[in-house]
Amino acid sequence: MTENTKKKVSVYDNVTKQFNKAADLMGLDPDIRTILSNTTNEIVVNFPVTMDDGSIKVFTGYRVQHNSVLGPYKGGLRFHPSVNIDEVRALATWMTWKTAVAHIPLGGAKGGIQLDPSQYSINELRHITRRFTFALGNNIGPEYDIPAPDVGTNAQIMAWILDTYVSMRSPQERHGASHIVTGKPIESGGSLGREKATGQGTVYVIEMWANDNNFDLSKASYFVQGFGNVGSWTAKLLKQLGSTLKAVEDATGAIFNENGLDADELAAYVEAKGGVAGFPGSTAIDHDTFLRTKADIFIPAALENQITGETAPKLNVKLVVEAANGPTSPEGGDILEERGIDALPDILVNSGGVTVSYFEWLQNKRSEYWDLEEVDAKLFKTMKRAYRKVRSTKSEYNTDWRTAAYIVALSRLATVYRERGIFP
Repeated sequence: MTENTKKKVSVYDNVTKQFNKAADLMGLDPDIRTILSNTTNEIVVNFPVTMDDGSIKVFTGYRVQHNSVLGPYKGGLRFHPSVNIDEVRALATWMTWKTAVAHIPLGGAKGGIQLDPSQYSINELRHITRRFTFALGNNIGPEYDIPAPDVGTNAQIMAWILDTYVSMRSPQERHGASHIVTGKPIESGGSLGREKATGQGTVYVIEMWANDNNFDLSKASYFVQGFGNVGSWTAKLLKQLGSTLKAVEDATGAIFNENGLDADELAAYVEAKGGVAGFPGSTAIDHDTFLRTKADIFIPAALENQITGETAPKLNVKLVVEAANGPTSPEGGDILEERGIDALPDILVNSGGVTVSYFEWLQNKRSEYWDLEEVDAKLFKTMKRAYRKVRSTKSEYNTDWRTAAYIVALSRLATVYRERGIFP
């Protein structure tokens, strides 16, 4: 396969292949299959923003709403150079499956802007975010479509979206619209536990798998791709369980230490330096060496299409835990299965993020604040229920983890469509 051919394989093609595999195995109703094969709305907005030097730059923003039969659209906003309609469409579809697997009353959406946040000042990012929110207008709303942080965005950006959105409402409506976004700063209505939620949910799933397989996490070794919010929190929480972090890779490079990297110290270093490269006590390694790291667990927590037909044979692990969205291509997944490597899928593993987003949304609607113990307990209960349902479905259909998770999601969606019917 040539390099040009590889580049033509889209992320959405991967979603479609995974969907079709599960739909075929479970015998999904053809009409429901047709509905779920399509997005509901795809919004593209081009909006001008004044830069710090007085020049005008036009940005392109996206919001794809895949399905809302289970509840309001829900999904993150991504600020990254790779953002395009194909990627956002795929991410929105995954969100529909993810909320259905977690069994929370939300649908699936995703959005973003094609830009590199590091190339803009705080002032410019604020203007870009506010102008994007204004451009989206009524395409988002606290009972309709609720954005959240994703790659390249954070609690501060959510606070700007909140302020912009409520400023466009009448004074009487403003305080009733604080749940327009989740992942907000705590004092602006955010939830305790939201920052670590995706990492915490990831570790809960790892613990459940380890318990099922009589695997001692206190003696486990692992390596992580991506050390942003999800990767760093996953590593910090695994450190508390005694696991050894052997290697980490991000956009700045890859590092290794056979005796272990301290996750907390590395997180502080990345916060200060902007990446893992040069971390004291580590050895720089190339991407190929990183993938060949001998460890028990590999946790991809970066971007899509990292475990492919080309890279999957290089992995030397017992378990892959998909903390990122779509890190494994269908070809890569087939190779992992052939090699007997369990691959816990993204729509189960990283659903902790949207689950605690749902908790934040509920707290805002009810004008409540839950303590961290309550949030963590509810998250654990949700992740445990989802894990057990996927595990039993895997056994029932004698299939892989990903296909089982898809079957769980599609079964719930199909049930609702059968019960409600199609209007008119």
